[in-house]
Amino acid sequence: MLWHRTIRRAVLAAALTASLCGAAAAQYFTSPETKTVAPPGLEGIGLDQRLNEQVPLDLTFRDEQGRTVKLGDYFHPGRPVVLNLVYFQCPMLCTEVLNGLTSALKVIKFVPGKEFEVVTVSIDPRETPQLAATKKAGYLKKLGNPDAAAGWHFLTGQQPQITALASAVGFRYRYDPKLDQFVHTAGIMLITPEGRVAQYYYGVEYSARDMRLGIVEASHNKIGTLTDQVLLYCYHYDPSTGKYGATITNILRLAGLATVLVLGGAIVVMFRQEKRDRRIGTGRA
Repeated sequence: MLWHRTIRRAVLAAALTASLCGAAAAQYFTSPETKTVAPPGLEGIGLDQRLNEQVPLDLTFRDEQGRTVKLGDYFHPGRPVVLNLVYFQCPMLCTEVLNGLTSALKVIKFVPGKEFEVVTVSIDPRETPQLAATKKAGYLKKLGNPDAAAGWHFLTGQQPQITALASAVGFRYRYDPKLDQFVHTAGIMLITPEGRVAQYYYGVEYSARDMRLGIVEASHNKIGTLTDQVLLYCYHYDPSTGKYGATITNILRLAGLATVLVLGGAIVVMFRQEKRDRRIGTGRA
């Protein structure tokens, strides 16, 4: 009968919901925290947590057109800032960081300059706006979105300003005169519209889902979709890993609600079908 099929579908849907939530819970519980020891020669290099630290927005830099700008010029209500510290003539690691950022930006669908800003700052005070302009043009081409030009900024500056910004966000690096290179770590930071450090993403590959959720959360939920809000309810940012993990209690609540709604709907359909069958039977009699 129809209502038997409806009940079976309801049970399968409830089981699927529980299975998905269980998988998320398992992922949460089986994600171990790892601690690494700096290899020889990299002592003192790192990216420290400075969560909720106020970034000095009055620091002055030069943009890719050579104009003097304040860091605060790129902070607007409801628009978080993705910040990364690199140098434009870096032979390897900075390129990987920017490539990873570009790959994530392609996926999250938000447009720099609309929902958020991206600020890339050189840690080498010798670099020029011309270098910044060249680097910006290259990465805008890789991103494939001309509209992002207004929202992705490549800055150069003097040593005191660079040092102040790096210190505020916990970016520890040093210059190696023998190699004429900067020794540094890899990662990007997410800053709230008010200029406070919200999140860190480590390495050279960044989860587009985590970045999207981070941008939505840092915007104080002023951007994003209903799906983003549901995911933020189910997941929370873990500073120790720089990723979002499942919030077990909230997932179980949603799973329970989904089960109740599915089974409740199935019962309603079943009773309606029985009434319809009785009316048809009475008419035939």
